[in-house]
Amino acid sequence: MAAIDKVRVLVVGDSGVGKTSLTHLIANNEPLTSPGWTVGCSVEVKLHEYKEGTPSQNTFFIELWDVGGSISHKNARGVFYNPTHGIILVHDLTNRKSQENLQQWLMEILNKEGKDTLRAGDTMDIDPEQFLGSTQFKICQIPILVIGTKLDMLDENNKHRILNRTLAGSIAEQCGADEICLNSHESRSLAAGTTDSVKLARFFDKVIERKYYSRDSGRKYTSNYTSTTLGPFGPYLTQQQATSSANTFSYLNPNPVTESLS
Repeated sequence: MAAIDKVRVLVVGDSGVGKTSLTHLIANNEPLTSPGWTVGCSVEVKLHEYKEGTPSQNTFFIELWDVGGSISHKNARGVFYNPTHGIILVHDLTNRKSQENLQQWLMEILNKEGKDTLRAGDTMDIDPEQFLGSTQFKICQIPILVIGTKLDMLDENNKHRILNRTLAGSIAEQCGADEICLNSHESRSLAAGTTDSVKLARFFDKVIERKYYSRDSGRKYTSNYTSTTLGPFGPYLTQQQATSSANTFSYLNPNPVTESLS
């Protein structure tokens, strides 16, 4: 039995915005009770049904690479950026600066080495064409999703404003991406059938299509993987094994730091 194909999605954003809680919610459909600071990178794996309910339905592993946001590790974390099949940009809805810094995160991934490309005070205008086929940047055509966390920490007026704002001028609009605002400590935030869960599934489908499907024919490329395909910390299951087991798999940092993080 052939192994299930996989894609790698980077989950990036400033330290403390809630990336670890978010990736756990996506992978396990339940909130993380005691999140900690991520040192280096932690990986969770979700079993995703591509185009579920259609004749094209197929099963894939989605690797969610939660990259630590500490500035002290900026020059080392570029090792996690290759290959990149999709990017989730995460910001804290109560911290405007974390949203503004998403441009810097994109530039860091573009550079692939995690080193500074802009001086302090510099700004960067993102051209949507960079993400829609331009060959000027290596990241071209990589699907992007923007997620704002800690929705529960906003008062009702700000929550209403955030949920009803347009994407005009936002980084999501600049990248041609969807945006989700949620509470990572509420399991219903990404419950099946909700608008946000549909956006997430659509994003994963785009990531899979970019790696495995021909744009011209719509047919799946031949897989390079065998039944011994390796994940970041060990072998993946075959499709028969995976479907008879739980639908999510977690490969965490072998030396996690357990400091409390809201």
